[in-house]
Amino acid sequence: MKQNIFELTKEQLKAIANNLQEKIEAGLEKDGAEIKCLPTFIFPKEKVDDGRVLALDWGGTKFRAAIVEFAKGKEPVILQMAYQDLSARETAGFTQAELLEAMTAIIARLEGLEGITRIGYCFSYAIEALPDGDAKHLQWAKGIDIPEMIGTSVGKTLMEYLNAHPAIPARFTDVKVVNDTVACLFAGRSGVEKKANIGLIVGTGTNMAGLMPVGKISKLRNGGAGFIPVNRISRPDSEDAGFIPINLESGDFNPPFLTDCDRLVDKMSNNTGSHRFEKAISGGYLGELFKIVYDNYTFSDDFDGESLSRIINRPIDYPKEFVTIADWIFTRSAMLVGASLAGLIQLMLKQDASNRMICIAVEGSVFWKSSDDYREKVVGLLQELLPADVVVTLVDEEKMKEANLIGAAIAAQS
Repeated sequence: MKQNIFELTKEQLKAIANNLQEKIEAGLEKDGAEIKCLPTFIFPKEKVDDGRVLALDWGGTKFRAAIVEFAKGKEPVILQMAYQDLSARETAGFTQAELLEAMTAIIARLEGLEGITRIGYCFSYAIEALPDGDAKHLQWAKGIDIPEMIGTSVGKTLMEYLNAHPAIPARFTDVKVVNDTVACLFAGRSGVEKKANIGLIVGTGTNMAGLMPVGKISKLRNGGAGFIPVNRISRPDSEDAGFIPINLESGDFNPPFLTDCDRLVDKMSNNTGSHRFEKAISGGYLGELFKIVYDNYTFSDDFDGESLSRIINRPIDYPKEFVTIADWIFTRSAMLVGASLAGLIQLMLKQDASNRMICIAVEGSVFWKSSDDYREKVVGLLQELLPADVVVTLVDEEKMKEANLIGAAIAAQS
Protein backbone atom coordinates (compact mmCIF):
# COMPACT_ATOMS: atom_id res chain seq x y z
CA MET A 1 0.00 0.00 0.00
CA LYS A 2 1.66 3.21 -1.21
CA GLN A 3 -0.92 5.73 -0.04
CA ASN A 4 -1.64 6.22 3.66
CA ILE A 5 -5.42 5.80 3.70
CA PHE A 6 -5.41 6.28 7.50
CA GLU A 7 -3.92 9.78 7.39
CA LEU A 8 -6.11 12.65 8.66
CA THR A 9 -5.49 16.34 8.06
CA LYS A 10 -5.65 18.94 10.82
CA GLU A 11 -8.88 20.26 9.32
CA GLN A 12 -10.42 16.78 9.41
CA LEU A 13 -9.32 16.27 13.01
CA LYS A 14 -10.84 19.60 14.01
CA ALA A 15 -14.07 18.58 12.27
CA ILE A 16 -14.07 15.32 14.23
CA ALA A 17 -13.59 17.24 17.50
CA ASN A 18 -16.43 19.62 16.67
CA ASN A 19 -18.70 16.76 15.61
CA LEU A 20 -18.12 14.94 18.90
CA GLN A 21 -18.71 18.12 20.90
CA GLU A 22 -22.09 18.58 19.22
CA LYS A 23 -23.03 14.96 19.89
CA ILE A 24 -22.01 15.20 23.56
CA GLU A 25 -24.21 18.27 23.90
CA ALA A 26 -27.10 16.33 22.35
CA GLY A 27 -26.50 13.49 24.82
CA LEU A 28 -26.61 15.90 27.75
CA GLU A 29 -29.95 17.23 26.50
CA LYS A 30 -31.88 13.97 26.19
CA ASP A 31 -31.65 10.20 26.40
CA GLY A 32 -31.22 8.07 23.29
CA ALA A 33 -28.53 10.19 21.63
CA GLU A 34 -25.53 8.69 19.82
CA ILE A 35 -23.26 9.75 22.71
CA LYS A 36 -25.24 8.47 25.66
CA CYS A 37 -23.75 10.77 28.36
CA LEU A 38 -24.73 8.55 31.29
CA PRO A 39 -24.63 10.21 34.74
CA THR A 40 -23.02 8.31 37.62
CA PHE A 41 -24.66 9.14 40.94
CA ILE A 42 -21.53 8.49 42.98
CA PHE A 43 -18.84 10.93 43.97
CA PRO A 44 -15.77 9.95 46.04
CA LYS A 45 -15.75 11.18 49.61
CA GLU A 46 -13.12 13.65 50.68
CA LYS A 47 -12.43 11.31 53.61
CA VAL A 48 -13.13 7.59 53.35
CA ASP A 49 -13.72 5.12 56.15
CA ASP A 50 -10.94 2.86 57.36
CA GLY A 51 -11.44 -0.77 56.43
CA ARG A 52 -11.40 -3.26 53.58
CA VAL A 53 -13.61 -3.62 50.50
CA LEU A 54 -13.94 -6.13 47.68
CA ALA A 55 -13.02 -4.52 44.36
CA LEU A 56 -13.94 -6.15 41.05
CA ASP A 57 -12.95 -5.29 37.49
CA TRP A 58 -14.13 -6.74 34.20
CA GLY A 59 -13.45 -5.10 30.89
CA GLY A 60 -13.22 -7.47 28.00
CA THR A 61 -10.26 -9.64 28.93
CA LYS A 62 -9.48 -10.60 32.52
CA PHE A 63 -11.95 -10.57 35.41
CA ARG A 64 -10.09 -9.40 38.50
CA ALA A 65 -11.02 -9.48 42.17
CA ALA A 66 -9.05 -7.77 44.93
CA ILE A 67 -9.22 -6.90 48.60
CA VAL A 68 -8.39 -3.21 48.99
CA GLU A 69 -7.56 -1.62 52.33
CA PHE A 70 -8.13 2.00 53.34
CA ALA A 71 -6.37 3.67 56.28
CA LYS A 72 -6.35 7.31 57.41
CA GLY A 73 -3.72 9.42 55.75
CA LYS A 74 -2.68 6.70 53.32
CA GLU A 75 -3.52 5.82 49.75
CA PRO A 76 -5.65 2.69 49.22
CA VAL A 77 -3.61 -0.51 49.05
CA ILE A 78 -4.38 -3.75 47.19
CA LEU A 79 -3.77 -6.55 49.68
CA GLN A 80 -4.61 -9.50 47.42
CA MET A 81 -5.67 -10.09 43.84
CA ALA A 82 -7.06 -13.01 41.85
CA TYR A 83 -7.80 -13.01 38.14
CA GLN A 84 -8.66 -15.15 35.15
CA ASP A 85 -9.38 -14.66 31.47
CA LEU A 86 -13.07 -14.01 30.81
CA SER A 87 -12.70 -12.72 27.26
CA ALA A 88 -15.05 -13.24 24.34
CA ARG A 89 -13.36 -16.54 23.60
CA GLU A 90 -13.73 -17.80 27.17
CA THR A 91 -17.35 -16.71 27.57
CA ALA A 92 -18.65 -17.79 24.15
CA GLY A 93 -22.07 -19.36 24.66
CA PHE A 94 -22.18 -18.49 28.38
CA THR A 95 -25.46 -18.02 30.20
CA GLN A 96 -25.75 -15.49 33.01
CA ALA A 97 -25.57 -18.29 35.59
CA GLU A 98 -22.38 -19.67 34.05
CA LEU A 99 -20.78 -16.21 34.06
CA LEU A 100 -21.71 -15.59 37.70
CA GLU A 101 -20.33 -18.98 38.70
CA ALA A 102 -17.05 -18.28 36.89
CA MET A 103 -16.73 -14.90 38.63
CA THR A 104 -17.54 -16.42 42.02
CA ALA A 105 -14.83 -19.06 41.59
CA ILE A 106 -12.27 -16.30 41.02
CA ILE A 107 -13.45 -14.24 44.02
CA ALA A 108 -13.36 -17.35 46.24
CA ARG A 109 -9.58 -17.56 45.75
CA LEU A 110 -9.11 -14.48 47.93
CA GLU A 111 -8.26 -15.03 51.58
CA GLY A 112 -9.68 -12.69 54.21
CA LEU A 113 -13.12 -12.00 52.75
CA GLU A 114 -14.67 -12.47 56.19
CA GLY A 115 -16.11 -9.25 57.55
CA ILE A 116 -16.09 -7.35 54.23
CA THR A 117 -19.52 -5.89 53.48
CA ARG A 118 -18.91 -3.48 50.59
CA ILE A 119 -18.29 -4.23 46.91
CA GLY A 120 -17.01 -1.83 44.27
CA TYR A 121 -17.44 -3.15 40.73
CA CYS A 122 -15.79 -1.63 37.67
CA PHE A 123 -17.93 -2.94 34.81
CA SER A 124 -16.54 -1.75 31.50
CA TYR A 125 -19.63 -1.93 29.32
CA ALA A 126 -22.49 0.47 28.69
CA ILE A 127 -24.50 0.88 31.89
CA GLU A 128 -27.21 3.18 33.16
CA ALA A 129 -26.31 4.32 36.66
CA LEU A 130 -29.05 4.06 39.26
CA PRO A 131 -29.51 6.47 42.20
CA ASP A 132 -28.57 3.76 44.74
CA GLY A 133 -25.13 3.28 43.17
CA ASP A 134 -26.00 0.13 41.22
CA ALA A 135 -26.37 0.08 37.44
CA LYS A 136 -28.48 -1.45 34.69
CA HIS A 137 -26.68 -3.21 31.86
CA LEU A 138 -27.40 -1.56 28.50
CA GLN A 139 -25.13 -3.04 25.82
CA TRP A 140 -22.30 -5.50 25.29
CA ALA A 141 -19.08 -4.74 23.38
CA LYS A 142 -15.60 -6.21 22.77
CA GLY A 143 -17.06 -9.47 21.50
CA ILE A 144 -18.93 -10.41 24.71
CA ASP A 145 -22.57 -11.34 24.13
CA ILE A 146 -24.88 -12.73 26.85
CA PRO A 147 -28.28 -11.36 25.73
CA GLU A 148 -30.24 -12.33 28.86
CA MET A 149 -28.17 -9.90 30.94
CA ILE A 150 -29.21 -6.79 29.00
CA GLY A 151 -31.51 -4.68 31.16
CA THR A 152 -30.61 -6.49 34.38
CA SER A 153 -28.94 -5.16 37.53
CA VAL A 154 -25.16 -5.45 37.32
CA GLY A 155 -24.28 -5.17 41.01
CA LYS A 156 -27.24 -6.54 42.94
CA THR A 157 -27.43 -9.68 40.78
CA LEU A 158 -23.81 -10.54 41.48
CA MET A 159 -24.01 -9.58 45.16
CA GLU A 160 -27.03 -11.83 45.75
CA TYR A 161 -25.29 -14.69 43.96
CA LEU A 162 -22.19 -14.26 46.13
CA ASN A 163 -24.23 -14.07 49.34
CA ALA A 164 -25.96 -17.34 48.50
CA HIS A 165 -22.80 -19.20 47.48
CA PRO A 166 -21.18 -21.57 50.01
CA ALA A 167 -17.66 -20.76 48.76
CA ILE A 168 -17.91 -17.08 49.80
CA PRO A 169 -17.38 -16.48 53.56
CA ALA A 170 -18.82 -12.97 53.58
CA ARG A 171 -22.19 -11.24 53.75
CA PHE A 172 -22.22 -8.22 51.45
CA THR A 173 -24.73 -5.45 52.11
CA ASP A 174 -23.81 -2.76 49.57
CA VAL A 175 -22.50 -2.63 46.01
CA LYS A 176 -21.47 0.32 43.86
CA VAL A 177 -21.01 -0.07 40.09
CA VAL A 178 -18.98 2.26 37.89
CA ASN A 179 -17.80 2.18 34.30
CA ASP A 180 -14.04 1.93 33.75
CA THR A 181 -13.77 5.58 32.71
CA VAL A 182 -15.43 6.71 35.94
CA ALA A 183 -13.20 4.34 37.94
CA CYS A 184 -10.22 5.82 36.10
CA LEU A 185 -11.46 9.34 36.92
CA PHE A 186 -11.84 8.42 40.61
CA ALA A 187 -8.36 6.88 40.74
CA GLY A 188 -6.98 10.03 39.13
CA ARG A 189 -8.36 12.10 41.99
CA SER A 190 -6.88 9.97 44.78
CA GLY A 191 -3.51 10.89 46.25
CA VAL A 192 -2.48 13.16 43.38
CA GLU A 193 -1.64 16.85 43.45
CA LYS A 194 -3.56 17.69 40.28
CA LYS A 195 -6.97 16.07 40.47
CA ALA A 196 -8.30 14.67 37.19
CA ASN A 197 -11.46 16.04 35.60
CA ILE A 198 -11.38 13.62 32.63
CA GLY A 199 -11.06 9.84 32.66
CA LEU A 200 -9.88 8.14 29.45
CA ILE A 201 -9.57 4.47 28.53
CA VAL A 202 -7.57 3.40 25.48
CA GLY A 203 -6.97 -0.32 25.80
CA THR A 204 -9.02 -3.28 24.61
CA GLY A 205 -11.82 -0.74 24.17
CA THR A 206 -12.13 3.01 24.56
CA ASN A 207 -14.32 5.50 26.38
CA MET A 208 -14.21 8.85 28.17
CA ALA A 209 -15.80 10.36 31.26
CA GLY A 210 -15.86 13.97 32.37
CA LEU A 211 -16.65 15.80 35.57
CA MET A 212 -19.39 18.26 34.64
CA PRO A 213 -21.56 20.85 36.44
CA VAL A 214 -25.04 19.53 37.19
CA GLY A 215 -26.63 22.76 36.01
CA LYS A 216 -25.32 22.19 32.48
CA ILE A 217 -26.93 18.74 32.10
CA SER A 218 -30.46 19.38 30.92
CA LYS A 219 -31.70 15.81 31.08
CA LEU A 220 -31.08 15.71 34.83
CA ARG A 221 -33.71 18.41 35.24
CA ASN A 222 -36.32 17.63 32.63
CA GLY A 223 -37.70 14.38 34.04
CA GLY A 224 -35.91 12.07 31.60
CA ALA A 225 -34.53 8.64 32.45
CA GLY A 226 -31.57 10.26 34.18
CA PHE A 227 -33.70 12.56 36.32
CA ILE A 228 -32.75 12.86 39.96
CA PRO A 229 -33.16 15.77 42.38
CA VAL A 230 -30.06 17.94 42.34
CA ASN A 231 -29.65 17.67 46.12
CA ARG A 232 -28.98 13.95 45.62
CA ILE A 233 -25.94 14.85 43.50
CA SER A 234 -24.35 17.95 45.04
CA ARG A 235 -22.09 17.35 48.01
CA PRO A 236 -21.76 20.55 50.09
CA ASP A 237 -18.70 19.13 51.93
CA SER A 238 -16.81 18.59 48.67
CA GLU A 239 -14.69 21.02 46.68
CA ASP A 240 -16.60 19.74 43.66
CA ALA A 241 -20.12 20.28 45.01
CA GLY A 242 -22.54 20.55 42.10
CA PHE A 243 -20.47 18.39 39.74
CA ILE A 244 -21.21 14.87 38.56
CA PRO A 245 -19.23 12.24 36.63
CA ILE A 246 -20.62 11.69 33.13
CA ASN A 247 -19.78 8.43 31.35
CA LEU A 248 -19.91 9.43 27.69
CA GLU A 249 -19.83 5.95 26.10
CA SER A 250 -17.75 7.67 23.44
CA GLY A 251 -16.69 4.37 21.90
CA ASP A 252 -20.07 4.47 20.13
CA PHE A 253 -19.17 7.73 18.37
CA ASN A 254 -19.58 7.45 14.59
CA PRO A 255 -16.99 9.94 13.35
CA PRO A 256 -16.57 11.26 9.83
CA PHE A 257 -13.63 10.25 7.61
CA LEU A 258 -13.56 6.52 8.37
CA THR A 259 -12.22 4.22 5.63
CA ASP A 260 -13.42 1.17 3.74
CA CYS A 261 -11.16 -0.89 6.03
CA ASP A 262 -13.14 0.41 9.01
CA ARG A 263 -16.38 -0.50 7.26
CA LEU A 264 -15.19 -4.08 6.72
CA VAL A 265 -14.02 -4.47 10.33
CA ASP A 266 -17.42 -3.24 11.47
CA LYS A 267 -19.22 -5.59 9.08
CA MET A 268 -17.35 -8.61 10.44
CA SER A 269 -17.93 -7.72 14.09
CA ASN A 270 -20.72 -9.06 16.30
CA ASN A 271 -22.14 -5.57 16.86
CA THR A 272 -22.28 -4.18 13.32
CA GLY A 273 -23.17 -0.50 13.16
CA SER A 274 -22.15 0.38 16.71
CA HIS A 275 -18.88 1.35 18.41
CA ARG A 276 -17.40 2.61 15.15
CA PHE A 277 -14.97 4.89 17.01
CA GLU A 278 -13.82 2.06 19.28
CA LYS A 279 -13.21 -0.14 16.24
CA ALA A 280 -10.94 2.53 14.75
CA ILE A 281 -8.68 3.12 17.74
CA SER A 282 -8.69 0.36 20.37
CA GLY A 283 -6.58 -2.74 20.90
CA GLY A 284 -9.52 -5.07 20.46
CA TYR A 285 -9.81 -4.05 16.79
CA LEU A 286 -6.49 -2.59 15.55
CA GLY A 287 -5.24 -6.06 14.65
CA GLU A 288 -8.39 -6.60 12.59
CA LEU A 289 -7.71 -3.40 10.64
CA PHE A 290 -4.21 -4.65 9.86
CA LYS A 291 -5.52 -8.02 8.70
CA ILE A 292 -8.03 -6.29 6.39
CA VAL A 293 -5.13 -4.47 4.70
CA TYR A 294 -3.31 -7.79 4.27
CA ASP A 295 -6.25 -10.01 3.44
CA ASN A 296 -4.00 -12.22 1.31
CA TYR A 297 -1.93 -13.22 4.35
CA THR A 298 -2.83 -15.76 7.00
CA PHE A 299 -2.62 -14.51 10.59
CA SER A 300 -3.16 -16.36 13.85
CA ASP A 301 -6.61 -16.13 15.43
CA ASP A 302 -5.21 -14.19 18.40
CA PHE A 303 -3.51 -11.49 16.28
CA ASP A 304 -4.64 -8.25 17.95
CA GLY A 305 -3.53 -4.79 18.97
CA GLU A 306 -0.76 -6.18 21.15
CA SER A 307 0.53 -8.16 18.17
CA LEU A 308 0.51 -4.98 16.12
CA SER A 309 2.40 -3.16 18.86
CA ARG A 310 5.16 -5.78 18.67
CA ILE A 311 5.61 -4.99 14.98
CA ILE A 312 6.24 -1.33 15.80
CA ASN A 313 8.46 -1.94 18.81
CA ARG A 314 10.53 -4.72 17.17
CA PRO A 315 10.69 -3.56 13.53
CA ILE A 316 13.78 -5.60 12.71
CA ASP A 317 11.73 -8.81 13.06
CA TYR A 318 9.11 -7.87 10.44
CA PRO A 319 8.86 -6.77 6.79
CA LYS A 320 9.34 -3.02 6.38
CA GLU A 321 5.88 -2.62 4.84
CA PHE A 322 4.28 -4.30 7.88
CA VAL A 323 6.03 -1.77 10.13
CA THR A 324 4.85 1.14 7.99
CA ILE A 325 1.21 0.05 7.95
CA ALA A 326 1.24 -0.69 11.68
CA ASP A 327 2.62 2.80 12.32
CA TRP A 328 -0.10 4.36 10.14
CA ILE A 329 -2.82 2.52 12.07
CA PHE A 330 -1.44 3.45 15.49
CA THR A 331 -0.81 7.05 14.45
CA ARG A 332 -4.41 7.43 13.31
CA SER A 333 -5.54 5.90 16.60
CA ALA A 334 -3.57 8.53 18.53
CA MET A 335 -4.92 11.32 16.32
CA LEU A 336 -8.51 10.18 16.83
CA VAL A 337 -7.97 9.99 20.59
CA GLY A 338 -6.56 13.51 20.57
CA ALA A 339 -9.45 14.82 18.48
CA SER A 340 -12.02 13.19 20.77
CA LEU A 341 -10.37 14.68 23.85
CA ALA A 342 -10.36 18.06 22.14
CA GLY A 343 -14.10 17.77 21.51
CA LEU A 344 -14.79 16.97 25.17
CA ILE A 345 -12.47 19.70 26.44
CA GLN A 346 -14.05 22.27 24.11
CA LEU A 347 -17.40 21.47 25.71
CA MET A 348 -15.98 21.67 29.24
CA LEU A 349 -14.52 25.09 28.42
CA LYS A 350 -17.92 26.15 27.11
CA GLN A 351 -19.53 24.96 30.36
CA ASP A 352 -16.98 26.83 32.49
CA ALA A 353 -14.78 29.33 30.66
CA SER A 354 -12.72 29.98 33.79
CA ASN A 355 -11.38 26.43 33.90
CA ARG A 356 -8.23 26.45 31.79
CA MET A 357 -6.53 23.56 33.63
CA ILE A 358 -7.45 20.13 32.28
CA CYS A 359 -6.07 17.02 33.96
CA ILE A 360 -6.61 13.64 32.31
CA ALA A 361 -6.37 10.27 34.05
CA VAL A 362 -5.60 7.60 31.45
CA GLU A 363 -5.69 3.82 31.66
CA GLY A 364 -5.01 1.34 28.89
CA SER A 365 -2.13 -0.44 27.20
CA VAL A 366 -2.66 1.16 23.78
CA PHE A 367 -2.14 4.63 25.26
CA TRP A 368 0.83 3.82 27.49
CA LYS A 369 2.58 0.89 25.85
CA SER A 370 1.71 0.55 22.14
CA SER A 371 4.60 2.74 20.97
CA ASP A 372 7.06 5.18 22.49
CA ASP A 373 5.41 8.27 21.03
CA TYR A 374 1.68 7.43 21.11
CA ARG A 375 0.84 9.68 24.07
CA GLU A 376 3.14 12.45 22.76
CA LYS A 377 1.10 12.44 19.54
CA VAL A 378 -2.14 12.75 21.52
CA VAL A 379 -0.87 15.63 23.67
CA GLY A 380 0.73 17.33 20.68
CA LEU A 381 -2.54 17.34 18.77
CA LEU A 382 -4.37 18.78 21.79
CA GLN A 383 -1.89 21.65 21.84
CA GLU A 384 -2.68 22.31 18.17
CA LEU A 385 -6.47 22.12 18.48
CA LEU A 386 -7.11 23.88 21.81
CA PRO A 387 -6.66 27.55 22.78
CA ALA A 388 -3.08 28.41 23.72
CA ASP A 389 -3.97 29.28 27.34
CA VAL A 390 -5.46 25.85 28.08
CA VAL A 391 -3.01 23.69 30.02
CA VAL A 392 -3.46 19.93 29.63
CA THR A 393 -1.67 17.51 31.95
CA LEU A 394 -1.76 13.74 32.46
CA VAL A 395 -1.89 11.95 35.79
CA ASP A 396 1.43 10.13 36.03
CA GLU A 397 1.33 6.58 34.68
CA GLU A 398 2.69 5.19 37.95
CA LYS A 399 -0.28 6.68 39.82
CA MET A 400 -2.70 4.98 37.43
CA LYS A 401 -1.55 1.42 38.03
CA GLU A 402 -4.57 -0.74 38.85
CA ALA A 403 -6.79 2.29 38.28
CA ASN A 404 -9.92 0.22 37.69
CA LEU A 405 -9.59 -1.66 40.98
CA ILE A 406 -8.62 1.42 43.00
CA GLY A 407 -11.43 3.46 41.43
CA ALA A 408 -13.95 0.71 42.11
CA ALA A 409 -12.77 0.50 45.72
CA ILE A 410 -13.16 4.27 46.11
CA ALA A 411 -16.69 3.99 44.71
CA ALA A 412 -17.48 1.29 47.30
CA GLN A 413 -16.44 3.71 50.05
CA SER A 414 -18.47 6.62 48.67
